[in-house]
Amino acid sequence: MYVGRFAPSPSGPLHLGSLVVAVASFLDARAAGGRWLVRIEDIDTPRSVAGADKLILQQLSALGMTWDGDVWYQSERLAAYEHAFETLQAKGLVYPCGCTRREIADSVLAAHGRLPDGERPYPGTCRDGLAPGRKPKSWRFRVLPDTVRFHDRWCGDQAQCVAEQVGDFVIRRADGIWAYQLAVVVDDAEQGITDIVRGQDLLSSTARQRALAQALELPTPSVMHLPLVTDGQGLKLSKQNGAPAIDTNNPLKTLVSAWQYLGLGDLSASNLEQFWGEATARWAGHFYE
Repeated sequence: MYVGRFAPSPSGPLHLGSLVVAVASFLDARAAGGRWLVRIEDIDTPRSVAGADKLILQQLSALGMTWDGDVWYQSERLAAYEHAFETLQAKGLVYPCGCTRREIADSVLAAHGRLPDGERPYPGTCRDGLAPGRKPKSWRFRVLPDTVRFHDRWCGDQAQCVAEQVGDFVIRRADGIWAYQLAVVVDDAEQGITDIVRGQDLLSSTARQRALAQALELPTPSVMHLPLVTDGQGLKLSKQNGAPAIDTNNPLKTLVSAWQYLGLGDLSASNLEQFWGEATARWAGHFYE
């Protein structure tokens, strides 16, 4: 059975960019006759804003988006992440790293003569053990030199050699917080997620998550990565960039605005029930027929 999810971080209210993802994931689940779960990804406690989780849930409800089952909170699942870490550790697939971000940047600059845009591949400095006198700042997953291949339902066939493009990546941060990559893999598996719909800013994370899932002997969900909603300067809308909260006082207008970004044609509706009925049928016709 199809099980999808919407997993916002509680760093502020939903804005148009996050709403587009919520609408698409909701429609995909309903068009497939499946379940739609909501998970609050509050593992990054320094970025969490008090009360933002409740506000997000209120926004979803005001737009007629009803989730199935209980809402999960990552902050309540630390034991599950610890267990996954211990499993990887027993397989020799994690190791302590004493490098700072500046040291990693200097190593990449020395090796390549420039700093690449986006990812800065970890050069493996601590792969064979910490240098004398160094203390662990984080823990990294030992990546295999394989190319991870998968099909994205929006972007098509994808391939990434994580070892070359990312390197061994952090699964427990220097501040002791579990990294997103580990938490999301563990949660998706335990919730039985079969299909993930999210923004293209997370497309490059998919290969890492699949590598982790394989090491933990967990299933890998189908993925669909949507184009990002950007501002007038071409920057991704985000809470950090001050993107305004969506207007729930006029829910139909707000939903139609989000729908337009999905590029599936004009849609006219006079109320929320009509909107969701038409939008679900349109989505099903495009992706499931």
